[in-house]
Amino acid sequence: MKKSVDLTKEGKTELEKELEERVKERDVIIEKIATARAFGDLSENEDYSAARSEQKLNESRIAEIEEILKNAKIIRNASHGKVGIGAKVTVEVGGEEYQYAIVGPVEANPLEGKISNESPIGKAMLGKKAGETYKLPNGNEGTIKSVE
Repeated sequence: MKKSVDLTKEGKTELEKELEERVKERDVIIEKIATARAFGDLSENEDYSAARSEQKLNESRIAEIEEILKNAKIIRNASHGKVGIGAKVTVEVGGEEYQYAIVGPVEANPLEGKISNESPIGKAMLGKKAGETYKLPNGNEGTIKSVE
């Protein structure tokens, strides 16, 4: 049984764009392989090996994205003021305010402020309302300032 993948509408759009770019990249990689093949002996041809490796990585990512999109379930934040997948959350930790989007694990990217609902911080925030506190993995506490 296939597991559904929780994605926001924005996350699905980003994956579709990446898929389109990677499909276009196929022709570029094929051209690199053809050029390297023209140099002769493939057993010691570094350009050929590198192009084949690039092709393998690209094809793997294409297959991964297609599988994710095939099993995607678009999430909407209907949490009524509670932190849930799809929510945009403003929190206060140590006197500093931060903004995060709570997303599924496929979309998670903490450097972009996208926190997985399955991460320790995401789990700690789930179900909380503005004004409530949550425990961070390091033992500190954070406060939910707002939930959209």
